Amino acid sequence: MSATDEVTVAVVEDHPLFRMGIGSLLATLDGVRTIGTAETEDEAVELVLRERPDVVLMDLDLGEGGSGIDATRRILHDLPETGVLVLTMLGGDDSLFSAVRAGARGYLLKTASPEEVERAIHAVAAGNVLLGADVAKRAVSYLSGAKARGGTAFPELTQREREVLDLVARGLDNTAIARRLVLTSKTVRNYVHGILTKLGARDRSQLIVRAREAGFGSDP
Repeated sequence: MSATDEVTVAVVEDHPLFRMGIGSLLATLDGVRTIGTAETEDEAVELVLRERPDVVLMDLDLGEGGSGIDATRRILHDLPETGVLVLTMLGGDDSLFSAVRAGARGYLLKTASPEEVERAIHAVAAGNVLLGADVAKRAVSYLSGAKARGGTAFPELTQREREVLDLVARGLDNTAIARRLVLTSKTVRNYVHGILTKLGARDRSQLIVRAREAGFGSDP
């Protein structure tokens, strides 16, 4: 945070009406100043690296503009002290856990009240973790290891590749995986190709067999 305790906020949101609405809300909050907005993953990374806000309000589904989760990961790779507060319509486990893995310190649904958003902004800016009540139980379960998947098999894979492989092992196609992980189908296709190459699998069917034998895809 700045020396004056003013919290600077960047807004990453691809829907114009919601972007205007959250901008209007932030303008009413004492001690909070919006330093810019972005609509795509690349714009978000560029904005945050340039302006270095205390908090980033991050939507996860940026449509064809990329992924809020990947934007979070890229931002925190270069600016690990930045507080990323997810504000999304996506309340499923995969979205929540992917955001936590990427380093987000807050997670709210867009149904949150203005008071909840204000409280979360200040908490995240102060270095704390704040989750909406409707997602907190799942986060605790994840952080305790109850939701861990895949064991230690295939250590050559990155965390994101392991997430993709887990869903491939469940029988999901690339389009369904893209929806679950808030990625584009092209990005998922590239991940699958990389996994096939790393594991030396000749095709998707062989990959599924090997992944299931290693314990992937076993969660309901």
